[in-house]
Amino acid sequence: MKKMDLVSGYKGVVGLVFGNEDSNSNEDSYVERLLDCIQNGKLAEDRRNAMAELQSVVAESHSAQLAFGTMGFPVLFGVLKERDDIEMVRGAVETLVGALTPLGQAKSHKNEVQPALMNADLLSRDEQNISLLLNMLSEDDFYVRYYTLQVLTALLTNSHVRYFLTVLFIFIFLETCIEVFFRLQEAILTIPRGITRLVDMLMDREVIRNEALLLLTYLTREAEEIQKILVFEGAFEKIFSVIMEEGGSDGGVVVQDCLELLNNLIRSNASNQVLLRETIGFDSLISILRLRGSTYSFSQQKTINLLCVLESIRLLINGSSEADPAKNMDKSTNKTVLVQRKVLDHLLMLGVESQWASVAVRCAAFRCIGDLIYGHRQNLDTLASKFLGDEPQVEPALNSILRIILRTSSMQEFIAADYVFKSFCEENTDGQKMLASTLVPQPLSLTHAPFEEDVNMSFGSMLLHGLASSEHDGDLEITCRAASVLSYVLKDNIQCKEKVLQINIESPMPSLGSPEPLLHRMVKYLALAFSKKGKDGKSTNSYVQPIILKLLVTWLSDCPNAVHTFLASRPHLTYLVELISNSDTTVCVRGLAAVLLGECVIFNKSTESGKDAFSIVDAISQKVGLTSFFQRLEEMQKSFVFSSSKPAQYHNPLTKTNNNSMADDEDIEDDVAGDRKNEDHPMLAEMCDSQFVNFIKNLEISIRDGVVKLYSHPKNDVSVIPAELEQRKDEADVEYIKRLKSFLEKQCSEIQDLLNRNAILAEDLAHTGGGGSSDTAPRPNSGSERVQIEKLKRDLLEASQRVEMLKKENSEMEQEVSSYKTLSAKTENDLKSLSDAYNSLEQANYHLENEVKALKSGGSTSSLNIEAIKAEAREEAQKESEAELGDLLVCLGQEQSKVEKLSARLMELGEDVDGLLEGIGDDMAAPEGDDDDEDEDDDEK
Repeated sequence: MKKMDLVSGYKGVVGLVFGNEDSNSNEDSYVERLLDCIQNGKLAEDRRNAMAELQSVVAESHSAQLAFGTMGFPVLFGVLKERDDIEMVRGAVETLVGALTPLGQAKSHKNEVQPALMNADLLSRDEQNISLLLNMLSEDDFYVRYYTLQVLTALLTNSHVRYFLTVLFIFIFLETCIEVFFRLQEAILTIPRGITRLVDMLMDREVIRNEALLLLTYLTREAEEIQKILVFEGAFEKIFSVIMEEGGSDGGVVVQDCLELLNNLIRSNASNQVLLRETIGFDSLISILRLRGSTYSFSQQKTINLLCVLESIRLLINGSSEADPAKNMDKSTNKTVLVQRKVLDHLLMLGVESQWASVAVRCAAFRCIGDLIYGHRQNLDTLASKFLGDEPQVEPALNSILRIILRTSSMQEFIAADYVFKSFCEENTDGQKMLASTLVPQPLSLTHAPFEEDVNMSFGSMLLHGLASSEHDGDLEITCRAASVLSYVLKDNIQCKEKVLQINIESPMPSLGSPEPLLHRMVKYLALAFSKKGKDGKSTNSYVQPIILKLLVTWLSDCPNAVHTFLASRPHLTYLVELISNSDTTVCVRGLAAVLLGECVIFNKSTESGKDAFSIVDAISQKVGLTSFFQRLEEMQKSFVFSSSKPAQYHNPLTKTNNNSMADDEDIEDDVAGDRKNEDHPMLAEMCDSQFVNFIKNLEISIRDGVVKLYSHPKNDVSVIPAELEQRKDEADVEYIKRLKSFLEKQCSEIQDLLNRNAILAEDLAHTGGGGSSDTAPRPNSGSERVQIEKLKRDLLEASQRVEMLKKENSEMEQEVSSYKTLSAKTENDLKSLSDAYNSLEQANYHLENEVKALKSGGSTSSLNIEAIKAEAREEAQKESEAELGDLLVCLGQEQSKVEKLSARLMELGEDVDGLLEGIGDDMAAPEGDDDDEDEDDDEK
């Protein structure tokens, strides 16, 4: 679309909406005559007068601006291209400034389309126009450079303005704003040395330098490429040079513009932060925080400048938004270097010691301190070792910050100082123990002492003083603040919980009662907070009860002794049940009370009747109802304060606009906070950060699972013995045993059915809870399946135990078989030796027979004697052999009987008997066969 057509389209739309299409025709023709004179005039003086008149009418009239946009840009850019008359060039640039500057609302209809925005769109559509304007920055004439910077700034300013138009056209013009901005950025990036010319302007005369600062500030808000180019062009050195020339934090608005430009360059830009740290360092930035003079005066502009510097430090501390380990390392390095350069001393001076500073500055200083020490061990130790004040009233910095928390009248200052302790105690077990070690009850004489006299108190004594102060004046504000700090000391630290659990608070009047545990005193304050009503009948200080409940929830988490102490007083359980059921309390209070009651179930190790987990679940079921109980948890998760939670380190970025508003209305939020009675109180928003919300979500899941588990498993002990278990008169033992067995089987079956039904009921309640919780993780199995799985697990355990017993018996049998094998081998050896003796005897007999044969030849008488001797010897040998064989057969019979019994037992156990006996006695088979053959030979002989 051509320029004229586009503007005509704009005019047509406006005319159709507002009915003024032809209302300014006279002014349009007048602008047209002036442009014609500028372009075609013969005399230079006439052209100059026409330019001056055009400049005047465009700066004063909406219709003239609109008419100029229709036909004026080609004419004026023609003048800029020729540059033969410097006065005409100066007038043309100044006229462009007027055409791009929105006029006041008093001169225009509130719904009228702004011609300045349309003119900015038309001018930026031609890249040659931007190139020509950048070239004008190299002109020698001061006013030409000055007005050219104003033209470029006006282009960017219009791209950020939002106009409230009719619903039909608002999106069209908002889209136009965005297009103008990005077209200008793209044109500046593509033009050679475009950024370089703008950076050089920072070293020009003061007026031009200031305009260049504004232009670069607009350019660098969203353009990362322009940010990097500026840094490589030496923007850091030039920015700090201007700041020093203007007087640092005591300077004017120029210092503010420099710091805002600096923040644009380092915001979420890790590479630029590294360049700043490794080139010029952080000393120049930290020096701006240094307060000068004996009497510290804080003007409005100085407050704004300090807020900008603190914003710069916060950006360096938080580093880049990218989840990159290397970027996190850069963030940690920034924290280390800043503390090494003594920035902590300046922040403590601003936040604690300099009470002349505004609340906004003190709060920003506390936020920076919290970010500096969060997750950084070295910086945590540095803060813990800091001392403030002058001799003789020197005290640790943490004590001073705690005193501010307890004494300040500003809610915002309390929240900011409270953030310091939240950061100090997060994952800092040693720091928590150090603070908890000072928690020693103070003498009764100091209980009611004013805070002005607590300079010499330790941290713990001051904190306990704050916790017990409501006993004196009935104001729970200070108690609530002290409870918030105590919750950080106890978080995820079982040693601190156990130590604080032993602390007893003296009664305000010793004659009326003995000291009571601190935990009981906090429950008492919780009830007292609900009893305080305002004029509207509602509870005042809507954040007091949630803060105390947060302390109790944190305290009882994973601490059975704290649960036991809490339940030691029976009214505590009753009050908690009433708090859950009370519709006058807020959703957050009812939800946290339900969480606290759930902790009494899942962290309960008591076996005392009425205080064990089963009794708590029974109380919930009877007095609240499981459906209502789970519904309280769901309502809290869906509430505004929980669903809109931010990360613990989340803060809105500061800009020039909200810096000014913070300096003007630094305590406005305190008044608003005092009137808020709903869930959006700033203290509740600070309390319910993402860490606490995740903590509550995990607790809720554990509570649901714990209730299901209690419903699925009965108590271990049996309080009543049924009459069926007693043995009847004249009943045999066998019949009694059978009846008991039948009774137990019936009871087991009924118990199994009850477990099944209870598990299904509890599972459904845990899932639905009165409406279904989308945050609760789904369970893979139903209640009946879970009970069946438990039964299968028990059966598997019994089978495993039986297998182990059989394996043990098998091992014993194998050892017994091995011993019998050894005995059998010994018997075989004995048989072998007996066989050898028998063989030797046969051989001796054979020799004797040979001798007898030899003697036969000597005479018959001798033969008769020899035969008699031989017969006698053979008879004797045969008797001995028969006796030994009889003994051997008896032994073999006994062994065979044992082997048969062992074989039968092994066959019952599934062992291979033939395999075990295979090969036994084979080595003796051959000799025994030989002996039999020899015996047969002897008999034949």
